[in-house]
Amino acid sequence: MSGVEAHSAETVEYFVNCPTGVVEHYFESPALHWSDELYRIHGYERGEIVPTLDLGISHFEPGDQNAARSLWESLLSVGGPRSAYLSLRDVNGKVRKVLISGDYILTRGEHGNEPIGVWALVVDLTHSIHMDTHRLANEAVAASAVKRSVIEQAKGILMARGGLTASEAFDWISRRSQVSNRKVIALSQDIIDRTHQLNQRNQPASRALALLELLPTP
Repeated sequence: MSGVEAHSAETVEYFVNCPTGVVEHYFESPALHWSDELYRIHGYERGEIVPTLDLGISHFEPGDQNAARSLWESLLSVGGPRSAYLSLRDVNGKVRKVLISGDYILTRGEHGNEPIGVWALVVDLTHSIHMDTHRLANEAVAASAVKRSVIEQAKGILMARGGLTASEAFDWISRRSQVSNRKVIALSQDIIDRTHQLNQRNQPASRALALLELLPTP
């Protein structure tokens, strides 16, 4: 393991107990897709509300709302990586200190990688605010990038081998996360590991293969 890989692994491990939510938006639709953890950070459960930009912005403290909207608009117009350290108030009135980092969602097109949407990770650092926030923010961005890479790999596998769209792949992982009570990042890693196992046995998954076969047997 290289020094960079070791640092990334240590960073992800450090933030494993910090609630981390994911929001995705695809240009083809006005919808926002929240992970279960992001609902919980805001004080909701999936199905209680329909996530919108205005709803998300309203949860930030008044002094941070312009910064939150500016971050999102910058991601939409020019991508990232971009990040911000803001204060978010959940539906129960609890103030959370969150680190938000995001970038384009890319797909391979005729002219190379092309943006098809934007993503952002919201890391709840409330219990870590006693630490140096600048260093913490830098490490959180690094951790977000590592986690995002794993999730994108898993989505790519489901899209290529399960015949799903990017949005359907994200929804499938999110539903499995809810049913199994496991984090999206853990399920995504399972899909990657299981696919490597199939490939090593010369049993590449096909579109006819049940998607659940991409997860290891409990």
